[in-house]
Amino acid sequence: MKLTFLGGTGTVTGSRYLLSNQKHRLLIDCGMYQGVKTLRRRNWAKFPVEPSSIEAVVLTHAHIDHSGYLPALVKNGFKGKIYCTKATHELCRVLLPDAGFLQEEDAKYASRKKFSKHANPEPLFTEKDAWEALKHFESLHYHETFEPVHGFEVSFTPAGHILGSSCVHVSEKSSGRTVVFSGDVGRQSDIIMRNPEPIDHADVLVCESTYGDRAHGESDPEGELEKIITDTAGRGGIVLIPAFAVGRAQMLLYVVHKLMADGRIPKMPVFLNSPMAIKATEIFCKHHKEHRLSRADCNLIDEKTEFVRTVDESIELGAVRYPCIIISASGMASGGRVLHHLKALLPNPRNSVVFAGFQAPGTRGDALVHGVDSVKIHGEYWPVKAEVHNLDSMSAHGDYREILAWLEQGKLKPGKVYVTHGEPVASDVMRHRITEKFGWDAEVPELFAEVEI
Repeated sequence: MKLTFLGGTGTVTGSRYLLSNQKHRLLIDCGMYQGVKTLRRRNWAKFPVEPSSIEAVVLTHAHIDHSGYLPALVKNGFKGKIYCTKATHELCRVLLPDAGFLQEEDAKYASRKKFSKHANPEPLFTEKDAWEALKHFESLHYHETFEPVHGFEVSFTPAGHILGSSCVHVSEKSSGRTVVFSGDVGRQSDIIMRNPEPIDHADVLVCESTYGDRAHGESDPEGELEKIITDTAGRGGIVLIPAFAVGRAQMLLYVVHKLMADGRIPKMPVFLNSPMAIKATEIFCKHHKEHRLSRADCNLIDEKTEFVRTVDESIELGAVRYPCIIISASGMASGGRVLHHLKALLPNPRNSVVFAGFQAPGTRGDALVHGVDSVKIHGEYWPVKAEVHNLDSMSAHGDYREILAWLEQGKLKPGKVYVTHGEPVASDVMRHRITEKFGWDAEVPELFAEVEI
């Protein structure tokens, strides 16, 4: 059995891993590249292997950097099934069509405003392509063993990152060898998600390293958010929170309403301006047994949040100038309705913009948290006068200490560990920490590296 790293190396996006033997090919994750332009260009390159030669895809979770290339894969010839957990399937039914729609809208906007170098900019895939890809999905429960490709047995265990997120366990029956893909590993004590389930066996482990060189701050994220919101409202400003539609948006809504119910922040309107996040919130409440929030907590989110569904409602919200809290996707400010709010709110020093998760290098979110004076949106530069905050303690990714603790909780003694899904320094530091703590043989693979399992 061979493992080929088709993505997710040297960066936190574009996760794609190919398992193969002499007869069969199985792809683990099929993500889009995000961040700097050189990475985004990879989305347009020919897929490293012929899509029609891949017999099945298995997803760790629904985030676009793990699932977002699927519509293009199907469009370019993939004919097999796509396997995932029940919640991941439901979330992909929201995220993938939305991603296609946004790509179409971005292409139209670029053409209309003429800020693209292409005369007729085209989307990578369309909303229709996304719905076509969703016809290939088949969902399963955690711990349910299935055979997506002849001779490969697969199962999912909870990873604690977002709803439906999983570690993928793949065993080749002929060799008896097992490789486990961590996907994105959640926190040890997340506000809303349950802890990732420990892993007891893997001959080879492919482990993420998003925060491989960093520890989350020791500060109280609720206390930080309380101060930001109170101070901003006190000067008549608006708090804008760019949030990942799946996971962080729901956590932020819960925290904001809890702070308000406890009298720690002033009562003010809370808007969720993201059709994708609204649908994801409904799915989140439906699957309340998979996370820490009770049905009553979920109802609090539903009842106290003003959902902004239509374009006209979004335009109306963009004209609001009284104190309020706006949560809108995307979490790295790379696209979506949040861009229009940024254009309206960044030039005013009374306002605050709060990021609450990892910001990939090259994204607007990364530029803003690093203190740029202006930021480019829709072909124009907008001055940054508003306060910008980054609450990385609200990240859905475990830091290096939490991942090491998670690895220690199981009975793992892998013969090899491949450290992926991190920036180069983060991955290498994580490699060193794993070797130093456990004595395991850990390596950071190069893009397109092929190894024997």
